[in-house]
Amino acid sequence: MVEFGRNIGFPVIEKQISIDQIARYAEASGDHNPLHLDPAFASNSQFGGVIAHGMLTLAFISEMLTRAFGTSWIETGKLKVRLKAPAYPGDKVSTWGKVTKDSVHDGTRTLVCSVGLRDSNGREMISGDATLVLPLNATG
Repeated sequence: MVEFGRNIGFPVIEKQISIDQIARYAEASGDHNPLHLDPAFASNSQFGGVIAHGMLTLAFISEMLTRAFGTSWIETGKLKVRLKAPAYPGDKVSTWGKVTKDSVHDGTRTLVCSVGLRDSNGREMISGDATLVLPLNATG
């Protein structure tokens, strides 16, 4: 868990996207869109090849927030994000986050965080906001 305040050091989640990971996600989610699984089909798409499911990459941001805030994120968290660029097999991606608003009201603390995912070249793949509510007496 991290300390509260605007200077929170969010844990960085780093992953390398693989064909196997995409296939496992397709099986778990039931999303068998050929854009994610069929190289011949995907090569004729606007993306030029197989891409990871957006929800797979978004899960890395949720993993970061769970590591930072534990059950408070799981129980009260909300995400509003924009998927800006696809992740391809072989891409190395990492999460980032920072608190942009920290307010106290009626015995709870509400945090608004700017969050995102970038590839190893710094290309922004996902960006948006996460909001969660913490007990006022929480220590992280």
